[in-house]
Amino acid sequence: MRVSGLFQFLAFIFVLIISFVFIRSYTSISMKNTRLPRWLGPVSKEIPVVKTKCGLSKSCPDNFFAFKISSGAANVVGPSICFEDHVIISPVKDNVGRGLNIALVNDPSLLVKFLREIPADVLVLVASYDDPGTKMNDEIRKLFSNLGSSYAKQLGFRDSWVFLGARDMDNKSPFEQFLKNDPGKNKYDGWPELLELEGCVPRKVI
Repeated sequence: MRVSGLFQFLAFIFVLIISFVFIRSYTSISMKNTRLPRWLGPVSKEIPVVKTKCGLSKSCPDNFFAFKISSGAANVVGPSICFEDHVIISPVKDNVGRGLNIALVNDPSLLVKFLREIPADVLVLVASYDDPGTKMNDEIRKLFSNLGSSYAKQLGFRDSWVFLGARDMDNKSPFEQFLKNDPGKNKYDGWPELLELEGCVPRKVI
């Protein structure tokens, strides 16, 4: 009986020792896990997102205007024009139409009158949608060329075009993109892909 009791006592002690070792090891691992980030250095902070006007990839200097122009995509998604963080034209505003979206003008005679009356100190932002070229006559093309366009004279059926210019510019505007309607290269069925033009234009462009 004494021998049996001794074995039971030793077994009890053994279980206590194993339990103590297990608890100590688990506590040590937990403490190490808790302290691990300190070994790696300070916790990285979230990088603040810098908001730019019109969602540009970078901010414009103080003496520049921010703008973004998107042409329409085929005859499905309308164009948009943003200037100094104000969305002037967009499908959401429901103020876009087929042709040239400057202000919703699609009649050639009204467009000529509109372009002639643009003051010298006004910027003109243009985004095409669906078919910008069919109704453009020689006078309209000449007036757009006078605003600094390099492509107005060749703008044709269903071409994509985005442009920013001003009257009586000394040189051609650097803010212009043009994509010819080419059935072999069109992204959409019957239309070239959407064009986007963004940047910073000096407040004095003439």
